[in-house]
Amino acid sequence: MGVAGGTLVLAGVAARVATPAAGRLYTVADAPSAPVVIVPGARVRNGWPMAMLRGRLDVAVALLADGRACHVLVSGDAAGRSGDEIAAMTGYLVAHGVGREVIATDPYGLDTYDTCLRAAQVYGVTTAVIATQGFHLPRAVALGRRAGIDMAGVIAECDCRLRTRVRNVLREYVLSRPKALVEMHFPRPPRVTATAGEASAGILA
Repeated sequence: MGVAGGTLVLAGVAARVATPAAGRLYTVADAPSAPVVIVPGARVRNGWPMAMLRGRLDVAVALLADGRACHVLVSGDAAGRSGDEIAAMTGYLVAHGVGREVIATDPYGLDTYDTCLRAAQVYGVTTAVIATQGFHLPRAVALGRRAGIDMAGVIAECDCRLRTRVRNVLREYVLSRPKALVEMHFPRPPRVTATAGEASAGILA
């Protein structure tokens, strides 16, 4: 196939995955209101969110502060290789003035697909916005809609090094979007089917 052919295939896959997100991507300034803002996890360091995750959480803080979201669902890996993403996200939100009573937690959002599917099936989310970086956002919205959520996406900033940005964009187009295309056409159950904790389930009820 060659490099050119492979590049065309990857571009086609990326476009197909992004199609369901067309017209549903917003900045913080023009984001629509929704009952829930979902924040997918990312790397943490020493118990605190790193730059990419801080950008996502800052979107949630802004939407909650001006009343465009009522609750936040932080979804990630509580046993992640870099640390407990859920504890780090919760701590950051509380430190930025978000009340614990509006924070729901999913410690089994092991990837974007699981985050969206569990939000719908386990937490009962039907309408939401999801906050993540621009390279990731079309895939996140597409997977959320595939899970049955009326979802829009809000672009999060990232005060990241150029090397980090390039690495994440390459991984998105070479690995993550092809994987998402398979998941969209051949859906699987989430890797962990545990129910929501009583407290978190009550927050989103």
